[in-house]
Amino acid sequence: MARSKRKTPAGGVTSAASEKVDKVASHRRYRKALKQALEPTLETPLPLERELTNRWSMAKEGKARFDPREQPRRMRK
Repeated sequence: MARSKRKTPAGGVTSAASEKVDKVASHRRYRKALKQALEPTLETPLPLERELTNRWSMAKEGKARFDPREQPRRMRK
């Protein structure tokens, strides 16, 4: 796919290339919490992943939009 372009003008906030390590740790933490909650009842529902993980402590810290006319190079994949 030579010269493929992004469809949405948004990218990571920092210059981190990947969040793979953070995502692996997050999913491991979530699976562990699910295993510890052996029998969920109405009083104790299953935990949500976003309750256990802080997105803002990950490598990219979310995404931000940019103007593709001012920064056309960032539209390249």
